[in-house]
Amino acid sequence: MEYSRILAGQEEPLTIFSKVVEALENFEEFPFLLEPVYREASGLGDEDLDRLRFGLVRLQVYADIHRYENMEAAQQMKYVASVLERMIFGRLLLEGDEAGNKQCC
Repeated sequence: MEYSRILAGQEEPLTIFSKVVEALENFEEFPFLLEPVYREASGLGDEDLDRLRFGLVRLQVYADIHRYENMEAAQQMKYVASVLERMIFGRLLLEGDEAGNKQCC
């Protein structure tokens, strides 16, 4: 599976994507990659943070679309993406704002 392509979308991949791909390809190592991913994300500018977030959202959507092809891989993909998004951004974009506040634009 081309995780890098899913994360990058139609843009050039960010270097942080390699750590996310490592977590997806070696799921057992994911707990040990949390801090390195968080530290690298904390050094990103606003535009790259947006790109990271949408890459994680793309992974979640891709996992939902393909969940019946390989259930275990889809669950792992969605888990990695959602844990990282919550850890870095505080909540999941796809869940919306619980308080009912306007989220964008």
